Amino acid sequence: MLVGFDHADDAGVYQLGPATALVQTVDFFTPIVDDPYTFGQIAATNSLSDVYAMGGRPLTSLAMVCFPEKGDLAILERILAGGLSKMMEAGCTVIGGHSIRDDETKFGYAVTGLVDPKKVLTNGGARVGDRLLFTKALGTGVISTAIKKGVAKQAWIDAAVASMTTLNKTAAEVLTRFAVHSLTDVTGFGVIGHAREMALASQVSLQLFAGRIRLLEGALDCVRAGHIPGGLKANREFAECVVGYEDGISEEIRTILFDPQTAGGLLISVAADDSTELVRALNAAGVPAVEIGEVLPEGKPLIAVAA
Repeated sequence: MLVGFDHADDAGVYQLGPATALVQTVDFFTPIVDDPYTFGQIAATNSLSDVYAMGGRPLTSLAMVCFPEKGDLAILERILAGGLSKMMEAGCTVIGGHSIRDDETKFGYAVTGLVDPKKVLTNGGARVGDRLLFTKALGTGVISTAIKKGVAKQAWIDAAVASMTTLNKTAAEVLTRFAVHSLTDVTGFGVIGHAREMALASQVSLQLFAGRIRLLEGALDCVRAGHIPGGLKANREFAECVVGYEDGISEEIRTILFDPQTAGGLLISVAADDSTELVRALNAAGVPAVEIGEVLPEGKPLIAVAA
Protein backbone atom coordinates (compact mmCIF):
# COMPACT_ATOMS: atom_id res chain seq x y z
CA MET A 1 0.00 0.00 0.00
CA LEU A 2 1.48 3.32 -1.10
CA VAL A 3 -1.38 5.58 0.00
CA GLY A 4 -3.98 4.69 2.62
CA PHE A 5 -6.35 6.75 4.73
CA ASP A 6 -3.84 8.11 7.25
CA HIS A 7 -3.59 11.57 5.61
CA ALA A 8 -7.18 11.80 4.31
CA ASP A 9 -6.02 11.50 0.72
CA ASP A 10 -8.42 11.41 -2.21
CA ALA A 11 -7.95 7.72 -3.07
CA GLY A 12 -6.01 4.64 -2.07
CA VAL A 13 -2.97 3.51 -4.05
CA TYR A 14 -1.72 -0.08 -4.12
CA GLN A 15 1.46 -1.06 -5.97
CA LEU A 16 1.31 -4.06 -8.28
CA GLY A 17 4.79 -3.87 -9.79
CA PRO A 18 7.75 -1.55 -10.41
CA ALA A 19 5.85 0.64 -12.88
CA THR A 20 2.20 -0.04 -12.02
CA ALA A 21 -0.10 0.81 -9.13
CA LEU A 22 -3.86 0.77 -8.69
CA VAL A 23 -5.79 3.87 -7.66
CA GLN A 24 -9.09 3.02 -5.97
CA THR A 25 -11.95 5.25 -4.87
CA VAL A 26 -15.71 5.17 -4.31
CA ASP A 27 -18.37 7.88 -4.18
CA PHE A 28 -22.16 8.08 -4.42
CA PHE A 29 -24.89 10.48 -3.30
CA THR A 30 -28.52 11.53 -3.62
CA PRO A 31 -29.78 13.67 -6.53
CA ILE A 32 -28.77 17.33 -6.46
CA VAL A 33 -30.50 18.36 -9.71
CA ASP A 34 -33.92 17.50 -11.12
CA ASP A 35 -32.88 16.02 -14.47
CA PRO A 36 -31.91 12.32 -14.08
CA TYR A 37 -29.46 12.27 -17.00
CA THR A 38 -27.62 15.29 -15.61
CA PHE A 39 -27.59 13.72 -12.15
CA GLY A 40 -25.92 10.63 -13.62
CA GLN A 41 -23.30 12.81 -15.34
CA ILE A 42 -22.54 14.68 -12.13
CA ALA A 43 -22.24 11.48 -10.10
CA ALA A 44 -19.80 10.01 -12.61
CA THR A 45 -17.73 13.19 -12.86
CA ASN A 46 -17.49 13.35 -9.09
CA SER A 47 -16.50 9.68 -8.78
CA LEU A 48 -13.77 9.97 -11.40
CA SER A 49 -12.26 13.08 -9.88
CA ASP A 50 -10.37 11.37 -7.06
CA VAL A 51 -8.40 9.24 -9.53
CA TYR A 52 -7.29 12.36 -11.40
CA ALA A 53 -6.40 13.98 -8.07
CA MET A 54 -3.85 11.21 -7.44
CA GLY A 55 -2.21 11.64 -10.83
CA GLY A 56 -3.91 8.50 -12.14
CA ARG A 57 -5.85 7.43 -15.22
CA PRO A 58 -9.31 5.90 -14.70
CA LEU A 59 -9.54 2.35 -16.06
CA THR A 60 -12.70 0.58 -14.85
CA SER A 61 -15.73 1.36 -12.73
CA LEU A 62 -18.60 -0.35 -10.94
CA ALA A 63 -21.96 1.39 -10.70
CA MET A 64 -23.74 1.58 -7.35
CA VAL A 65 -27.49 2.14 -7.44
CA CYS A 66 -30.12 2.63 -4.75
CA PHE A 67 -33.59 2.99 -6.27
CA PRO A 68 -37.19 2.76 -5.03
CA GLU A 69 -38.89 -0.57 -5.63
CA LYS A 70 -41.83 1.12 -7.36
CA GLY A 71 -39.77 3.85 -9.00
CA ASP A 72 -40.05 4.67 -12.70
CA LEU A 73 -37.39 2.57 -14.44
CA ALA A 74 -37.22 5.13 -17.24
CA ILE A 75 -35.72 7.54 -14.70
CA LEU A 76 -33.13 4.96 -13.66
CA GLU A 77 -32.28 4.34 -17.30
CA ARG A 78 -31.59 8.07 -17.78
CA ILE A 79 -29.39 8.20 -14.66
CA LEU A 80 -27.34 5.26 -15.89
CA ALA A 81 -27.09 6.75 -19.38
CA GLY A 82 -25.83 10.05 -18.01
CA GLY A 83 -23.20 8.32 -15.92
CA LEU A 84 -22.10 6.17 -18.84
CA SER A 85 -21.65 9.23 -21.05
CA LYS A 86 -19.04 10.65 -18.66
CA MET A 87 -17.34 7.29 -18.16
CA MET A 88 -16.98 7.04 -21.93
CA GLU A 89 -15.57 10.56 -22.09
CA ALA A 90 -13.01 9.55 -19.47
CA GLY A 91 -12.12 6.34 -21.32
CA CYS A 92 -13.23 4.37 -18.24
CA THR A 93 -15.04 1.06 -18.82
CA VAL A 94 -18.11 0.27 -16.73
CA ILE A 95 -17.69 -3.43 -16.02
CA GLY A 96 -20.64 -4.03 -13.69
CA GLY A 97 -22.22 -2.81 -10.51
CA HIS A 98 -24.77 -3.51 -7.82
CA SER A 99 -28.27 -2.25 -7.07
CA ILE A 100 -30.53 -2.39 -4.03
CA ARG A 101 -34.07 -1.26 -3.30
CA ASP A 102 -34.13 1.97 -1.32
CA ASP A 103 -36.81 4.60 -0.73
CA GLU A 104 -34.25 7.29 -1.57
CA THR A 105 -32.39 7.29 -4.90
CA LYS A 106 -28.61 7.22 -4.67
CA PHE A 107 -26.04 6.75 -7.43
CA GLY A 108 -22.30 6.68 -7.93
CA TYR A 109 -19.32 4.52 -8.80
CA ALA A 110 -16.35 2.64 -7.42
CA VAL A 111 -13.52 3.58 -9.78
CA THR A 112 -10.18 1.89 -10.34
CA GLY A 113 -7.34 3.62 -12.14
CA LEU A 114 -3.67 3.15 -12.93
CA VAL A 115 -0.71 5.30 -11.94
CA ASP A 116 3.08 5.04 -12.07
CA PRO A 117 4.18 4.50 -8.44
CA LYS A 118 6.90 7.12 -8.94
CA LYS A 119 4.37 9.73 -10.12
CA VAL A 120 1.68 9.45 -7.47
CA LEU A 121 0.45 12.89 -6.38
CA THR A 122 -0.88 13.21 -2.82
CA ASN A 123 -2.11 16.00 -0.60
CA GLY A 124 1.29 15.89 1.09
CA GLY A 125 4.42 17.21 -0.61
CA ALA A 126 3.63 20.93 -0.85
CA ARG A 127 6.86 22.91 -0.45
CA VAL A 128 7.52 26.34 1.02
CA GLY A 129 7.50 28.84 -1.82
CA ASP A 130 5.11 26.84 -4.00
CA ARG A 131 2.16 28.59 -5.56
CA LEU A 132 -1.40 27.32 -5.17
CA LEU A 133 -3.62 27.05 -8.23
CA PHE A 134 -7.31 26.18 -8.45
CA THR A 135 -9.03 24.96 -11.62
CA LYS A 136 -12.75 25.64 -11.06
CA ALA A 137 -15.07 28.19 -9.48
CA LEU A 138 -16.73 27.76 -6.06
CA GLY A 139 -20.39 27.64 -5.21
CA THR A 140 -21.96 24.32 -6.21
CA GLY A 141 -23.03 23.56 -2.63
CA VAL A 142 -25.03 26.73 -1.98
CA ILE A 143 -26.49 26.70 -5.50
CA SER A 144 -27.54 23.05 -5.13
CA THR A 145 -29.28 24.01 -1.89
CA ALA A 146 -31.12 26.78 -3.72
CA ILE A 147 -32.11 24.26 -6.42
CA LYS A 148 -33.60 21.94 -3.77
CA LYS A 149 -35.59 24.88 -2.37
CA GLY A 150 -36.86 25.72 -5.85
CA VAL A 151 -35.45 29.26 -5.77
CA ALA A 152 -32.35 28.98 -7.99
CA LYS A 153 -32.25 31.13 -11.10
CA GLN A 154 -31.70 29.24 -14.35
CA ALA A 155 -28.38 31.02 -14.97
CA TRP A 156 -27.13 29.80 -11.59
CA ILE A 157 -28.24 26.24 -12.34
CA ASP A 158 -26.59 26.28 -15.77
CA ALA A 159 -23.28 27.52 -14.35
CA ALA A 160 -23.27 24.97 -11.54
CA VAL A 161 -24.20 22.07 -13.83
CA ALA A 162 -21.50 23.04 -16.34
CA SER A 163 -18.94 22.97 -13.53
CA MET A 164 -20.16 19.70 -12.01
CA THR A 165 -20.15 17.88 -15.37
CA THR A 166 -16.67 19.00 -16.42
CA LEU A 167 -14.11 16.24 -15.92
CA ASN A 168 -10.75 17.05 -14.33
CA LYS A 169 -9.20 14.90 -17.07
CA THR A 170 -7.76 17.74 -19.16
CA ALA A 171 -6.32 19.52 -16.13
CA ALA A 172 -4.70 16.30 -14.90
CA GLU A 173 -3.13 15.67 -18.29
CA VAL A 174 -1.64 19.18 -18.45
CA LEU A 175 -0.15 18.82 -14.95
CA THR A 176 2.12 15.97 -16.02
CA ARG A 177 4.39 18.45 -17.81
CA PHE A 178 5.13 20.56 -14.72
CA ALA A 179 6.78 20.35 -11.29
CA VAL A 180 3.61 19.68 -9.29
CA HIS A 181 4.42 18.76 -5.70
CA SER A 182 0.97 18.22 -4.20
CA LEU A 183 -2.55 17.76 -5.54
CA THR A 184 -6.07 17.31 -4.22
CA ASP A 185 -9.57 17.93 -5.49
CA VAL A 186 -11.86 20.28 -3.62
CA THR A 187 -15.07 18.42 -2.82
CA GLY A 188 -17.14 17.92 0.32
CA PHE A 189 -14.88 19.75 2.78
CA GLY A 190 -14.69 22.96 0.72
CA VAL A 191 -11.57 24.95 -0.10
CA ILE A 192 -10.61 25.48 3.52
CA GLY A 193 -11.14 21.85 4.50
CA HIS A 194 -9.05 20.43 1.68
CA ALA A 195 -6.40 23.15 2.06
CA ARG A 196 -6.20 22.16 5.73
CA GLU A 197 -5.55 18.54 4.78
CA MET A 198 -2.82 19.62 2.34
CA ALA A 199 -1.17 21.85 4.93
CA LEU A 200 -1.21 19.20 7.66
CA ALA A 201 0.02 16.41 5.38
CA SER A 202 2.80 18.64 4.02
CA GLN A 203 3.73 20.22 7.39
CA VAL A 204 3.40 23.74 6.00
CA SER A 205 1.03 26.70 6.26
CA LEU A 206 -0.93 28.20 3.39
CA GLN A 207 -1.98 31.68 2.38
CA LEU A 208 -5.08 32.11 0.23
CA PHE A 209 -6.04 35.31 -1.58
CA ALA A 210 -9.83 35.35 -1.44
CA GLY A 211 -10.18 37.95 -4.17
CA ARG A 212 -8.52 35.66 -6.71
CA ILE A 213 -10.83 32.69 -6.15
CA ARG A 214 -13.46 32.45 -8.88
CA LEU A 215 -17.09 32.12 -7.81
CA LEU A 216 -19.99 30.68 -9.76
CA GLU A 217 -22.73 33.07 -10.82
CA GLY A 218 -25.25 33.29 -8.02
CA ALA A 219 -23.02 31.80 -5.30
CA LEU A 220 -22.87 34.93 -3.17
CA ASP A 221 -26.57 35.60 -3.80
CA CYS A 222 -27.31 32.17 -2.33
CA VAL A 223 -25.16 32.87 0.73
CA ARG A 224 -26.86 36.22 1.32
CA ALA A 225 -30.28 34.57 1.00
CA GLY A 226 -29.36 31.92 3.56
CA HIS A 227 -29.25 28.91 1.24
CA ILE A 228 -26.56 27.27 3.36
CA PRO A 229 -26.14 23.47 3.18
CA GLY A 230 -25.62 21.51 6.37
CA GLY A 231 -22.23 20.39 5.10
CA LEU A 232 -21.03 23.98 4.90
CA LYS A 233 -21.99 24.60 8.51
CA ALA A 234 -20.23 21.40 9.60
CA ASN A 235 -17.10 22.29 7.61
CA ARG A 236 -16.95 25.72 9.21
CA GLU A 237 -17.49 24.42 12.74
CA PHE A 238 -14.70 21.89 12.25
CA ALA A 239 -12.02 23.82 10.37
CA GLU A 240 -12.41 27.56 10.99
CA CYS A 241 -10.27 27.27 14.12
CA VAL A 242 -7.14 26.99 11.92
CA VAL A 243 -8.01 30.02 9.76
CA GLY A 244 -6.85 33.60 10.21
CA TYR A 245 -8.62 36.34 8.22
CA GLU A 246 -7.15 39.62 7.11
CA ASP A 247 -9.30 42.64 8.02
CA GLY A 248 -11.91 43.36 5.39
CA ILE A 249 -12.79 39.80 4.39
CA SER A 250 -16.59 39.84 4.19
CA GLU A 251 -18.82 37.33 5.96
CA GLU A 252 -20.12 36.12 2.57
CA ILE A 253 -16.60 35.32 1.37
CA ARG A 254 -15.68 33.63 4.64
CA THR A 255 -18.78 31.47 4.27
CA ILE A 256 -18.24 30.44 0.65
CA LEU A 257 -14.72 29.18 1.42
CA PHE A 258 -16.32 26.34 3.39
CA ASP A 259 -18.90 25.47 0.72
CA PRO A 260 -18.94 21.70 0.02
CA GLN A 261 -18.29 21.15 -3.67
CA THR A 262 -19.53 18.39 -5.93
CA ALA A 263 -17.07 17.43 -8.69
CA GLY A 264 -14.96 20.43 -7.67
CA GLY A 265 -11.70 21.66 -9.11
CA LEU A 266 -8.12 20.61 -8.47
CA LEU A 267 -6.06 22.43 -5.84
CA ILE A 268 -2.48 22.34 -7.08
CA SER A 269 0.78 23.10 -5.26
CA VAL A 270 3.41 23.80 -7.92
CA ALA A 271 6.95 25.19 -7.95
CA ALA A 272 6.89 29.00 -8.15
CA ASP A 273 8.97 28.99 -11.34
CA ASP A 274 6.35 26.85 -13.07
CA SER A 275 3.20 28.57 -11.79
CA THR A 276 2.72 31.21 -14.48
CA GLU A 277 3.44 28.81 -17.32
CA LEU A 278 1.15 26.15 -15.82
CA VAL A 279 -1.72 28.63 -15.57
CA ARG A 280 -1.15 29.57 -19.23
CA ALA A 281 -1.08 25.92 -20.30
CA LEU A 282 -4.25 25.11 -18.37
CA ASN A 283 -6.06 28.16 -19.75
CA ALA A 284 -4.94 27.28 -23.29
CA ALA A 285 -6.42 23.80 -22.77
CA GLY A 286 -9.75 25.29 -21.72
CA VAL A 287 -9.25 24.94 -17.96
CA PRO A 288 -10.01 28.27 -16.19
CA ALA A 289 -7.26 27.89 -13.58
CA VAL A 290 -6.03 30.81 -11.48
CA GLU A 291 -3.30 31.26 -8.88
CA ILE A 292 -5.02 31.66 -5.51
CA GLY A 293 -2.25 31.46 -2.92
CA GLU A 294 1.15 30.29 -1.79
CA VAL A 295 2.82 27.86 0.58
CA LEU A 296 4.46 29.28 3.73
CA PRO A 297 6.61 27.78 6.49
CA GLU A 298 4.65 25.90 9.12
CA GLY A 299 3.15 28.24 11.69
CA LYS A 300 -0.04 29.85 12.95
CA PRO A 301 -2.56 30.35 11.52
CA LEU A 302 -2.41 27.18 9.47
CA ILE A 303 -4.38 28.94 6.73
CA ALA A 304 -4.19 32.71 6.33
CA VAL A 305 -6.88 34.32 4.17
CA ALA A 306 -5.97 37.68 2.67
CA ALA A 307 -7.87 39.92 0.32
